[in-house]
Amino acid sequence: MTLVTAVVVGLAVVVAAIVLVVLNRPEEQTPEPAATAPTQTQAPDQAAPLPTTNPELYDSAPDPAEAEGRVWSVTLSTSAGDIGLEIDGERAPQAAANFLRLARDGFYDGTACHRLLPSSLLQCGDPTATGTGGPGYSFGPIENAPADDVYPAGTLAMARQGNNGESMGSQFFMVFADVPLPSDSAGGYSVFGRVTEGLDILQQVGSAGTVEGSEQPALPVTIEGVTIE
Repeated sequence: MTLVTAVVVGLAVVVAAIVLVVLNRPEEQTPEPAATAPTQTQAPDQAAPLPTTNPELYDSAPDPAEAEGRVWSVTLSTSAGDIGLEIDGERAPQAAANFLRLARDGFYDGTACHRLLPSSLLQCGDPTATGTGGPGYSFGPIENAPADDVYPAGTLAMARQGNNGESMGSQFFMVFADVPLPSDSAGGYSVFGRVTEGLDILQQVGSAGTVEGSEQPALPVTIEGVTIE
Protein backbone atom coordinates (compact mmCIF):
# COMPACT_ATOMS: atom_id res chain seq x y z
CA MET A 1 0.00 0.00 0.00
CA THR A 2 1.37 3.34 -0.98
CA LEU A 3 1.72 6.16 1.51
CA VAL A 4 -1.01 8.20 -0.24
CA THR A 5 -3.40 5.27 -0.16
CA ALA A 6 -2.73 4.71 3.54
CA VAL A 7 -3.42 8.34 4.35
CA VAL A 8 -6.68 8.27 2.41
CA VAL A 9 -7.81 5.10 4.14
CA GLY A 10 -6.88 6.56 7.51
CA LEU A 11 -8.83 9.72 6.86
CA ALA A 12 -11.85 7.67 5.79
CA VAL A 13 -11.72 5.71 9.04
CA VAL A 14 -11.53 8.91 11.10
CA VAL A 15 -14.42 10.49 9.21
CA ALA A 16 -16.53 7.35 9.64
CA ALA A 17 -15.79 7.32 13.35
CA ILE A 18 -16.82 10.96 13.72
CA VAL A 19 -20.06 10.33 11.83
CA LEU A 20 -20.78 7.31 14.00
CA VAL A 21 -20.25 9.31 17.19
CA VAL A 22 -22.52 12.12 15.96
CA LEU A 23 -25.28 9.73 14.96
CA ASN A 24 -25.19 7.96 18.30
CA ARG A 25 -24.93 11.08 20.48
CA PRO A 26 -28.03 11.65 22.63
CA GLU A 27 -30.20 14.26 20.98
CA GLU A 28 -29.84 17.71 22.55
CA GLN A 29 -33.18 18.93 23.86
CA THR A 30 -34.03 22.58 23.56
CA PRO A 31 -34.91 23.78 27.06
CA GLU A 32 -38.61 24.47 27.32
CA PRO A 33 -39.40 28.04 28.26
CA ALA A 34 -40.40 28.52 31.86
CA ALA A 35 -44.13 28.55 32.36
CA THR A 36 -45.48 32.05 32.45
CA ALA A 37 -46.81 32.78 35.90
CA PRO A 38 -50.39 33.99 36.08
CA THR A 39 -50.41 37.76 36.00
CA GLN A 40 -51.04 39.02 39.48
CA THR A 41 -53.48 41.85 39.91
CA GLN A 42 -51.61 44.99 40.82
CA ALA A 43 -52.38 46.09 44.33
CA PRO A 44 -53.87 49.51 44.75
CA ASP A 45 -50.84 51.66 45.37
CA GLN A 46 -50.43 55.01 47.06
CA ALA A 47 -47.14 56.84 46.90
CA ALA A 48 -45.89 59.03 49.73
CA PRO A 49 -48.27 61.95 50.21
CA LEU A 50 -47.26 65.19 48.53
CA PRO A 51 -48.76 68.65 49.03
CA THR A 52 -52.35 68.44 47.88
CA THR A 53 -54.28 70.89 45.73
CA ASN A 54 -57.01 70.80 48.37
CA PRO A 55 -56.60 73.82 50.68
CA GLU A 56 -57.42 71.84 53.82
CA LEU A 57 -54.55 69.82 55.25
CA TYR A 58 -54.57 68.02 58.56
CA ASP A 59 -52.02 67.26 61.24
CA SER A 60 -53.25 63.77 62.05
CA ALA A 61 -55.92 61.17 61.40
CA PRO A 62 -59.18 61.49 63.35
CA ASP A 63 -59.94 59.49 66.49
CA PRO A 64 -61.50 56.11 65.57
CA ALA A 65 -64.22 56.92 68.10
CA GLU A 66 -65.62 59.40 65.57
CA ALA A 67 -66.96 56.40 63.63
CA GLU A 68 -69.16 55.70 66.68
CA GLY A 69 -68.86 51.95 66.23
CA ARG A 70 -71.77 51.83 63.84
CA VAL A 71 -72.60 51.54 60.14
CA TRP A 72 -73.13 54.73 58.13
CA SER A 73 -75.04 55.20 54.86
CA VAL A 74 -73.29 57.46 52.34
CA THR A 75 -74.01 58.63 48.81
CA LEU A 76 -71.06 59.34 46.57
CA SER A 77 -72.30 61.72 43.87
CA THR A 78 -70.10 61.36 40.80
CA SER A 79 -70.07 62.54 37.21
CA ALA A 80 -70.93 58.96 36.20
CA GLY A 81 -73.88 58.65 38.59
CA ASP A 82 -74.63 58.18 42.29
CA ILE A 83 -72.91 55.37 44.16
CA GLY A 84 -74.32 54.22 47.49
CA LEU A 85 -71.85 53.20 50.18
CA GLU A 86 -72.04 51.62 53.60
CA ILE A 87 -69.23 52.72 55.91
CA ASP A 88 -68.40 50.17 58.59
CA GLY A 89 -67.41 51.91 61.80
CA GLU A 90 -67.59 48.62 63.69
CA ARG A 91 -65.02 46.52 61.84
CA ALA A 92 -62.77 49.35 60.61
CA PRO A 93 -63.25 52.32 62.95
CA GLN A 94 -60.05 54.17 62.02
CA ALA A 95 -60.58 53.99 58.25
CA ALA A 96 -64.29 54.76 58.67
CA ALA A 97 -63.64 57.80 60.88
CA ASN A 98 -61.04 58.99 58.37
CA PHE A 99 -63.39 58.74 55.39
CA LEU A 100 -66.27 60.37 57.25
CA ARG A 101 -64.15 63.29 58.46
CA LEU A 102 -62.76 63.99 54.99
CA ALA A 103 -66.20 63.63 53.42
CA ARG A 104 -67.80 66.06 55.87
CA ASP A 105 -65.07 68.61 55.22
CA GLY A 106 -65.54 68.44 51.44
CA PHE A 107 -62.05 67.04 50.91
CA TYR A 108 -63.26 64.68 48.18
CA ASP A 109 -65.41 67.23 46.35
CA GLY A 110 -64.18 67.82 42.82
CA THR A 111 -61.55 65.04 42.92
CA ALA A 112 -61.08 62.68 39.98
CA CYS A 113 -60.82 58.91 40.31
CA HIS A 114 -57.34 58.46 38.91
CA ARG A 115 -56.71 54.72 38.63
CA LEU A 116 -58.66 51.89 37.04
CA LEU A 117 -58.00 48.19 36.84
CA PRO A 118 -60.58 47.49 34.09
CA SER A 119 -61.37 43.99 35.28
CA SER A 120 -61.89 44.76 38.95
CA LEU A 121 -61.59 48.13 40.70
CA LEU A 122 -61.61 51.93 40.58
CA GLN A 123 -59.33 53.97 42.83
CA CYS A 124 -60.29 57.47 44.01
CA GLY A 125 -59.63 60.02 46.73
CA ASP A 126 -56.46 61.76 45.53
CA PRO A 127 -57.02 65.52 45.14
CA THR A 128 -54.03 65.72 42.79
CA ALA A 129 -55.27 62.80 40.61
CA THR A 130 -51.67 61.60 40.36
CA GLY A 131 -51.64 58.77 42.89
CA THR A 132 -49.36 60.78 45.20
CA GLY A 133 -51.81 63.13 46.94
CA GLY A 134 -53.24 62.89 50.40
CA PRO A 135 -54.60 64.77 53.41
CA GLY A 136 -51.23 65.66 54.93
CA TYR A 137 -50.97 62.62 57.23
CA SER A 138 -50.92 58.86 57.06
CA PHE A 139 -52.34 56.24 59.40
CA GLY A 140 -52.53 52.54 60.25
CA PRO A 141 -52.66 49.74 61.10
CA ILE A 142 -54.57 47.68 58.54
CA GLU A 143 -58.10 46.80 59.61
CA ASN A 144 -60.53 44.07 58.55
CA ALA A 145 -58.48 42.66 55.66
CA PRO A 146 -59.84 39.37 54.23
CA ALA A 147 -57.91 36.31 55.39
CA ASP A 148 -58.03 34.72 51.92
CA ASP A 149 -56.82 37.85 50.05
CA VAL A 150 -59.99 37.87 47.94
CA TYR A 151 -61.92 41.14 47.71
CA PRO A 152 -65.49 40.49 46.54
CA ALA A 153 -67.42 42.77 44.23
CA GLY A 154 -68.76 45.68 46.27
CA THR A 155 -65.74 45.92 48.58
CA LEU A 156 -64.71 49.40 49.71
CA ALA A 157 -61.12 49.52 50.95
CA MET A 158 -58.17 51.83 51.59
CA ALA A 159 -55.23 52.17 49.25
CA ARG A 160 -51.73 52.28 50.71
CA GLN A 161 -48.05 52.00 49.88
CA GLY A 162 -46.68 48.54 49.26
CA ASN A 163 -45.27 46.85 52.38
CA ASN A 164 -46.36 49.76 54.58
CA GLY A 165 -49.42 49.29 56.76
CA GLU A 166 -49.10 52.79 58.23
CA SER A 167 -49.34 54.64 54.90
CA MET A 168 -53.09 55.08 54.42
CA GLY A 169 -54.41 58.57 53.79
CA SER A 170 -57.36 59.64 51.65
CA GLN A 171 -57.18 57.23 48.71
CA PHE A 172 -59.66 54.37 48.54
CA PHE A 173 -60.85 51.84 45.99
CA MET A 174 -64.19 50.30 45.03
CA VAL A 175 -64.25 46.73 43.73
CA PHE A 176 -66.77 45.84 41.01
CA ALA A 177 -65.69 42.22 40.34
CA ASP A 178 -64.20 39.66 42.71
CA VAL A 179 -60.43 40.14 42.71
CA PRO A 180 -57.47 38.55 44.54
CA LEU A 181 -55.05 41.12 45.92
CA PRO A 182 -52.11 39.22 47.43
CA SER A 183 -50.96 40.40 50.84
CA ASP A 184 -47.45 41.81 51.11
CA SER A 185 -45.19 42.05 54.15
CA ALA A 186 -47.63 44.54 55.74
CA GLY A 187 -50.69 42.38 55.16
CA GLY A 188 -53.80 43.12 53.09
CA TYR A 189 -55.99 46.20 52.62
CA SER A 190 -58.34 47.80 55.13
CA VAL A 191 -61.93 47.01 54.17
CA PHE A 192 -64.09 49.75 55.68
CA GLY A 193 -67.38 49.29 53.89
CA ARG A 194 -69.19 48.17 50.78
CA VAL A 195 -70.95 49.47 47.69
CA THR A 196 -74.71 49.17 48.17
CA GLU A 197 -75.88 50.89 44.96
CA GLY A 198 -74.26 51.81 41.66
CA LEU A 199 -72.15 48.71 41.14
CA ASP A 200 -73.37 48.76 37.54
CA ILE A 201 -71.91 52.26 37.17
CA LEU A 202 -68.50 51.02 38.26
CA GLN A 203 -68.78 48.06 35.88
CA GLN A 204 -69.54 50.44 33.00
CA VAL A 205 -66.46 52.45 33.88
CA GLY A 206 -64.45 49.24 33.88
CA SER A 207 -65.87 48.17 30.52
CA ALA A 208 -64.79 51.48 28.97
CA GLY A 209 -61.18 50.65 29.83
CA THR A 210 -58.30 53.04 30.36
CA VAL A 211 -56.74 55.90 28.45
CA GLU A 212 -54.04 54.40 26.22
CA GLY A 213 -50.70 54.22 27.97
CA SER A 214 -52.11 54.95 31.41
CA GLU A 215 -54.31 53.63 34.21
CA GLN A 216 -56.70 56.57 34.02
CA PRO A 217 -60.29 55.53 33.30
CA ALA A 218 -61.35 56.29 29.73
CA LEU A 219 -64.77 57.21 31.14
CA PRO A 220 -63.83 60.01 33.57
CA VAL A 221 -65.25 59.80 37.07
CA THR A 222 -65.20 62.90 39.29
CA ILE A 223 -66.56 62.94 42.82
CA GLU A 224 -68.94 65.89 42.95
CA GLY A 225 -69.94 65.52 46.59
CA VAL A 226 -70.49 63.12 49.45
CA THR A 227 -73.70 62.94 51.49
CA ILE A 228 -73.69 61.23 54.87
CA GLU A 229 -77.14 60.14 55.97
